Amino acid sequence: MHLPNLLQQRFRESLASMTDRAETYAAMIRPTADPKHGDYQCNCAMPLSKELGRNPREVAASIVENLKVDDLCLPPEIAGPGFINLTLKDDYLSETTRSLLGDARCGVEPIKEEKSIVIDFSSPNVAKPMHVGHIRSTVIGDALARCLRFLGYNVVTDNHLGDWGTQFGIIIYGYKHFGDPDVVDSNPVQELTKLYRIVHQLIEYRKAKRSLENFEETIVEAQRVVDHASAAVEQAEGSKLKSAKKSLASAERRLQSILSTRRSAEQKVESIESDPVWADRASKHSEIDQSVLEETAKLHRGDAENLALWEKFLPHCKDEINRVYDRLNVEFDHTLGESFYHSRLEGVVEKLRGAGLAKESDGAVCVFLDEFDAPMIVQKQDGAYLYATTDLATLQYRLGEFNPGEILYVVDTRQSEHFEKLFAVADQFGLAGIKLVHVNFGTVLGEDGKPMKTRSGSLIGLESLLDGAVARAKQVVCDSGRLASFNPPMDTAEQEMIAEVVGIGAIKFADLSHHRTSDYRFNLEKMVALDGNTSAYVQYSYARTQKILENAQKAEQDVAEMVTQHGMKLSHPAERQLALMLMKLEEALVTLHKDYAPNQLVDYLLDTAKAYSKFNENCHVLRAETPQIQATRLALVCLTGRTLQLGLELLGIGVVPRM
Repeated sequence: MHLPNLLQQRFRESLASMTDRAETYAAMIRPTADPKHGDYQCNCAMPLSKELGRNPREVAASIVENLKVDDLCLPPEIAGPGFINLTLKDDYLSETTRSLLGDARCGVEPIKEEKSIVIDFSSPNVAKPMHVGHIRSTVIGDALARCLRFLGYNVVTDNHLGDWGTQFGIIIYGYKHFGDPDVVDSNPVQELTKLYRIVHQLIEYRKAKRSLENFEETIVEAQRVVDHASAAVEQAEGSKLKSAKKSLASAERRLQSILSTRRSAEQKVESIESDPVWADRASKHSEIDQSVLEETAKLHRGDAENLALWEKFLPHCKDEINRVYDRLNVEFDHTLGESFYHSRLEGVVEKLRGAGLAKESDGAVCVFLDEFDAPMIVQKQDGAYLYATTDLATLQYRLGEFNPGEILYVVDTRQSEHFEKLFAVADQFGLAGIKLVHVNFGTVLGEDGKPMKTRSGSLIGLESLLDGAVARAKQVVCDSGRLASFNPPMDTAEQEMIAEVVGIGAIKFADLSHHRTSDYRFNLEKMVALDGNTSAYVQYSYARTQKILENAQKAEQDVAEMVTQHGMKLSHPAERQLALMLMKLEEALVTLHKDYAPNQLVDYLLDTAKAYSKFNENCHVLRAETPQIQATRLALVCLTGRTLQLGLELLGIGVVPRM
């Protein structure tokens, strides 16, 4: 049920005789910000008056005169300079709410679409543990897949794993030089992770060591710029002083950034060289970064030893990430990683050459695009292929296998230029008929406003993040004071289950509550609170509905029979507001699809939970004045519980019957 669409249809019919742009003007219907002005408002009279050269209130009156909404609304009201306010009839609200009883889709009409929507999301490098940086792509992509599939689209999810790149060169090098085959065989996931970290830390040491050789000259130059800017401030007067101070501040920030980067590099070097074991490793593996690249190249060339090691390690690496996905309740239709497309890359380059799109430049094969300064490189001088080549091969495969109308890439904002180039080449590659969307997103920040990392500077592991959320959820939801009120008592197993559902839900909900393009600060205390804009608040609202139904000893079928017997009538403003919210799920989902923004559904669930809270405060269910009022209120309780449960499920978040 999409009330704005229904109202737009009526407005189009009214506007048809007044303008050729009836569709555009009818689309200007919005929910009102204040219930005093009705439920919906249309602001089309003012822009239309300019087209017609008439007074906007007169235009609004003409629209209302031809508007056929008496079956839905009270007589429309014209306010201010020409706003048309619409208030739905209580009888219409009651009857529509009644029709939702027994409807598992909560009034959402499925869409019929032959072409599929492919969603590419998560896509970690499988040779290392998932970290906080993977949470956004994973939960945003999963939420989009669930919501679009529920809307009726044929959704295909694909986890484009990084299972063929430098990360495996790192593991192979680590295994050959630091690994014990027996130890790795006995505990492969933990040992491979340890080997990866050893080699990665040594590579970072080599980078830091090299960077320190060039810092002095950079710092001297940055200090010179600061001194020059400082002198300019001393000499500046009047309007030029503000500009001079701004230049000085910019120069000082750059100097501090360079000094901070140097300190970080010095700390990395110090941490290695001050430890005898690490210092010995660094000394013996002074060319480790180049050696890792060679191990990677050997794998790509089909070297028998490296290929055998890759085949041995890959299943264990996948087991590690699948364990995290199981905990997040995230599934994929396909997990076609980079290795799947390796044999297709040469053909992609040849096709680009044959189409006149690619040519050699300094030994590399590049695609030059007029709208970009730098070309898209599809094959390096040494013959190695790049992400762009793999992405084009992936695009070709998806076109042939999945019949897509849309392909969504849920990847962070830093990759924007890559996707702009990819989409530009795809158009020239004969793939212009598909809607390609980079569903970009911002960064998870710590409390200091910087990307969330451990004290050592590495990104926080995703599993430790989940553990922390579950532990905190247990403290909040299962504290001794709350547990004392439960009858029957809540045993340990139930407490652990609730903590897991609430804790994991808190991480997901907090991420999805922000518009995907925004950065957000990670605050575990706020995420698991029972009040505020949290999943726990919505989950608790659901649990309250179940408690009322339990006390009333009524299932939904029983409530439906009560409504049939006694009728349904909205007798309190809080009932009416809740009923109106329960009709808006489809609006939220359609808006979510337009912007690929799950926060639209989050906002809807929070608004519904808040409307339910007001209903609870003002409308007693079990002590209702008449059987009709009780039937009405029990129906609203049933539908609220089912709507909140469904909405959370579409975000990949569970509910619990009591908390």
